[in-house]
Amino acid sequence: MSKNTVLSAAIAAAFALPLSAHAAPVDAKELEAIREQIRQMKQSYEARLQALEQRLQDAQAAVAEAQNAAAAAQQQAAAAAPAPTPAQAPAGEQAAAPQLAAAAPVAPVAPAASGGVAQRSDSFNPSSFNPSIGLVLGGTWNNLQRDPETWRLGGFMPPDGEVGPGSRSFNLGESELTMSANIDPTFAGQVTFALSGENEVEVEEAYVRTRELGGGINGKAGRFLSGVGYLNGLHSHTWDFADAPLAYQAFFGGQYKLDGVQARWLAPLNTFLELGLELGNGHAFPGNDRNKNGVGATSVFAHVGDDIGDSSSWRAGLSYLRTRAVDRAWDEEGIVNAFSGRSTMWVADAVYKWAPNGNPTQRNFKLQGEYMRRKESGSLASGELADAFASTQSGWYLQGVYQFMPNWRAGLRHDRLSSGTPYIGLVESGALGLDAFPSLASYAPKRTSVMVDYSPSEFSRLRLQFARDEARPGVGDNQLYLQYIMSLGAHAAHAF
Repeated sequence: MSKNTVLSAAIAAAFALPLSAHAAPVDAKELEAIREQIRQMKQSYEARLQALEQRLQDAQAAVAEAQNAAAAAQQQAAAAAPAPTPAQAPAGEQAAAPQLAAAAPVAPVAPAASGGVAQRSDSFNPSSFNPSIGLVLGGTWNNLQRDPETWRLGGFMPPDGEVGPGSRSFNLGESELTMSANIDPTFAGQVTFALSGENEVEVEEAYVRTRELGGGINGKAGRFLSGVGYLNGLHSHTWDFADAPLAYQAFFGGQYKLDGVQARWLAPLNTFLELGLELGNGHAFPGNDRNKNGVGATSVFAHVGDDIGDSSSWRAGLSYLRTRAVDRAWDEEGIVNAFSGRSTMWVADAVYKWAPNGNPTQRNFKLQGEYMRRKESGSLASGELADAFASTQSGWYLQGVYQFMPNWRAGLRHDRLSSGTPYIGLVESGALGLDAFPSLASYAPKRTSVMVDYSPSEFSRLRLQFARDEARPGVGDNQLYLQYIMSLGAHAAHAF
């Protein structure tokens, strides 16, 4: 019986009783019995209504729980997905996908470590939250033989950005707060805030991207990590070592990110092939803010990859970056020097991953390396003097990481740079001596690092790392790091 029916009956009875009193006398006890029946009917209705409301709440909770379970199951299924269609990544790479979760602690489990060539760091499955929120906490304890304030890359202009071995003792490190969501069927968005130990907040990434334009084409606009090279597109908490290779520090100031637009095209082939183009404002090192309209930096890249049987996969890439700088300054013993001119760079990268039968749970191996070559030409000013300048510099690193048992990995990395011999017009003309530019004296910095890390789960990682750093001319530095990386909440899938 509905609520309206009960109330209508009660009202009708209330109006009918006075009228019936003229027709026949009504016993007081009978009247009280009618009222009691109405009261009981109302109580019964309210109890039934409360029961229905409780069932509705229980059903809603069950649906939410089922959605969360389905999202988790979907991501776990993606880690063991069968061979993809021609527009997707190679089958062996997808089969070995769980290695990425071993390579970087994230939550929930994200596909890709040995697999997922076609997976990119901006691709993810939306969670039941809107937007999904993830937080990565990181910190280190550093024991450095040499004063980190004296650290520099011999033979190179001091780069802008996060370079060097860090500070001694305990350091909060960089934490990342990421929020992402689908905007509509056409667009999705993401923002990542970098929270430093110096109580500073930086917008590391903030972009919108297309979800599927068709024909294998997708785009991105805003601030984002560039697709040049291999390591550059990965957030630092996914790296296999506690710091960036020397080449990345010398040529990118840590990582190259731009404010601009990006277009990618994924070829409809069985072999993974991706081409990309980026246009930016050119503010990021090796460029700087030149206060100009139009495009300040251009980069293009190509990536290709495939499987080798059931246990191995690979990816290789070639990238080109062109930008400019105006008065890119550094201090040289109290004298301000500044470079103005063009900076171009080539980057070649390659990655090889192995896991027995594509299953990285017990054992897996990753070998990666990159070679960078930069040319700069323009003018170099020192104080009130200025003349022509040109340099060709290069650098590379090679590293291998082996998971020898579940949750445990060991790695070895070697870095090397070559500053070359720059042409300095002020020196060639005799206006100044070479001792006026001690930072540009030819040198070949190098470093060797070893690490072992333990991941209790996909949400956490503990790492011990030792490095022998010879970035400063004639000075060696023994560096010991203890690092933790913890992940809370949702997190995007990572690249191959």
